[in-house]
Amino acid sequence: MDRTIRVLVSKVGLDGHDRGAKVIAYGLRDIGFEVIFLGIGHTPEQIVITALQEDVDAVGLFVLSGAHLPLTKRVIEGLKEKGGEDIAILVGGAIPDEDKTQLKEMGVLEVLTSGIRIDQVAQLINDHAFTRASHKRV
Repeated sequence: MDRTIRVLVSKVGLDGHDRGAKVIAYGLRDIGFEVIFLGIGHTPEQIVITALQEDVDAVGLFVLSGAHLPLTKRVIEGLKEKGGEDIAILVGGAIPDEDKTQLKEMGVLEVLTSGIRIDQVAQLINDHAFTRASHKRV
């Protein structure tokens, strides 16, 4: 690829605990990704708009409130409605094992759980961005 990979990281919903999101954002930045960190308190619609405006390759959603299924669904649907279905979605936070399969079926690239290494996250996004770039219309 001939450009820096761009990733949007945000807490979605009313949850104010942002440590995990910051760890991922800073780690990806330190590896060389361009990270747009929105912080806390954003709606799915705000995340969709920002992801499209910033032409990101991936969105990292972090949820500890337990509302990960409906909030992620709204982000995915919003991106599809606006032509951003090729943007990868990663979800992190307190995600019960029984919900991981459902998130993946909804279209989530990966569910990030405690203990995942930043190089693993970077590789997932790298692989997706390379595939996305090769299929993007010029």
